[in-house]
Amino acid sequence: MKAYRVSAKLKIGLIVFASLIALASLAYTNHLVDRLKDREQSVVRLWASALEQLPKAQQQSLNPYQQELAGLEDHLQSLLRAGTGAGVDSARMGGYLEAVNWAQGMPPASELSFIMDDILVPNAFDIPAIVTDARTGDPHTWRNVVDVPLSLRDLPEEDSLRAVESLVSMVEVMDRTYQPVPIEITFPGMPDLSLSQQVHYGESPLVSELRWYPYVQFVFVGLFILVGYLGFSYVRRSEQSSLWVGMAKEAAHQLGTPISSLMGWLEILREDEVDQKRLLEAGEEIEKDVERLTRVAGRFSDIGSMPRVSEQPLYVVVDRTVDYIRRRLPSHGKAVRLETHVDAGLRAPLNAELFEWVIENLLKNSLDAMEGKEGTILLRASSNGQRIQIDVTDTGKGIDRREWKNVFRPGYSTKKRGWGLGLSLAKRIVEDYHGGSLSLINSRPGHGTTFRIEIPAAD
Repeated sequence: MKAYRVSAKLKIGLIVFASLIALASLAYTNHLVDRLKDREQSVVRLWASALEQLPKAQQQSLNPYQQELAGLEDHLQSLLRAGTGAGVDSARMGGYLEAVNWAQGMPPASELSFIMDDILVPNAFDIPAIVTDARTGDPHTWRNVVDVPLSLRDLPEEDSLRAVESLVSMVEVMDRTYQPVPIEITFPGMPDLSLSQQVHYGESPLVSELRWYPYVQFVFVGLFILVGYLGFSYVRRSEQSSLWVGMAKEAAHQLGTPISSLMGWLEILREDEVDQKRLLEAGEEIEKDVERLTRVAGRFSDIGSMPRVSEQPLYVVVDRTVDYIRRRLPSHGKAVRLETHVDAGLRAPLNAELFEWVIENLLKNSLDAMEGKEGTILLRASSNGQRIQIDVTDTGKGIDRREWKNVFRPGYSTKKRGWGLGLSLAKRIVEDYHGGSLSLINSRPGHGTTFRIEIPAAD
């Protein structure tokens, strides 16, 4: 049915929506990883540059005024030895001497002190990096390398060799991810002495974890899709089960009335004394019951295939169904008035058997909705030139607003002995076979219900 097609569209939409979310997350994560990688490469290059400038900074850390300060210290001490006899204030000279001693131990501020002490000290950044000799490949310095201490001096020789082998293996892995950064270290005043080193580095734990994040998200999205698919499949199987049960019960119900009538007339015909008038009446009723059985068989045959539709006067189809329902009114024990207002000029492309089934289901629902001893069912048809509207209004118990969305769902019924298939089949017949629509336009508990059929009018 159409509900199954809607379920299939919902499943496809769910999968597409979840896939788009996962792809968007993957794209954003890759963008974020690229930005973090650029940042980490900048940090590593900054560290390499700091290492290159370190000898110069260490040379600058020597106070360039050591000789002058030493001379000043000797002069102050000689004055202090001269004592007060020479007019020297010993307390003031002692303060001057302390200031000179402090200045001798004070190196100049270096531009690299902030980089080395606040940024590039061990564990200040979590990028695994190894500095090696460019000629021999021997590890020289390393940062944030798992399971390898910063210094190998205190390790036994065997553990030290194993750690060096581990560092060399890590260098090979790092070089497959990033190109090493070369370092050329020169020493001031020693032009012939220089060191060539390389900084090898890998991805930080944050980048590594972010790389796994989209795949973890894909797993969760996959589980979400799987749960959604299983849920929709369960709902579909439940609807199919309700549909098959309902179809079987509907078939039994449709066939039950004419079969019961035939059995009754057969009992009358078996009586010993049956007059001619009674025989003629029985023959006419048996013919009607057989015609009813033929019509029911045609309905179930048409509902499983694409039925033929032809232009027909609407009032003929409606009147035939209304007459059948009117014959059922006394059996309900209620004073129900059934009124119809259908213009004889209204014509529409119809399959008479199936459209009669639609009108019959709506009228039966209206009859079942009557709770009191009196009630009215009004069937009114009108046209705006291109579309025909058929409203079926009753004064029954009505439907709560919260249940409107469920009335056409297979298996939904407010009747104790109902199986919830009539309105579902009627909606499919109107929409799929007649190109129209069937909707609940108004209903309030205690005030009745109005269903509306819209179908194309004949050209």
